[in-house]
Amino acid sequence: MYLGRASISNLRTFLAGYCFDRRQIGIPQTSQEQQFCEFQTWIQQRFNLTSNQTWDQIILFFSQDEHTALEQFFKLFDEFIQTEHPRELQPNTTNNLIVVSGTQE
Repeated sequence: MYLGRASISNLRTFLAGYCFDRRQIGIPQTSQEQQFCEFQTWIQQRFNLTSNQTWDQIILFFSQDEHTALEQFFKLFDEFIQTEHPRELQPNTTNNLIVVSGTQE
């Protein structure tokens, strides 16, 4: 509903707008949002890349299309949570990042 269509690029745009709006109205980042900033580096390491491509572009490059890239994002994000932040970013919590990432379409 919020993305318009199942697209990893739309997800990144949505999240960027969400973060921008929170900054504009002076709401500080949550610890989960700060930890999500590490996802970019994790994705680069996961795919053994040193390019300046964003996490969505990297995932899309290794996927068939936008839809499958979005599906892959959720798998990779779950892996990121388990390996990098096993306690802080657990599924089924009520923080905004998990709620947004938990919607697959």
